[in-house]
Amino acid sequence: MENRTARLTILIDPQKKKIFEEICAANDLTSSQVVRRLVRQYIIDNAGSRELPDWLKPSAKGD
Repeated sequence: MENRTARLTILIDPQKKKIFEEICAANDLTSSQVVRRLVRQYIIDNAGSRELPDWLKPSAKGD
């Protein structure tokens, strides 16, 4: 699992942000948890021939 964190700043229109945060809350998740899952899945889906660390391979679980 990752040992360190880095900040990722995104710009999103306020209406989408509000809806996104409402949906996250309804699923008892923070927006950061959901974004980390989305980023992880995007990497897995698009890594091509890149070697991924074990904790980032498709069978890995968690945030």
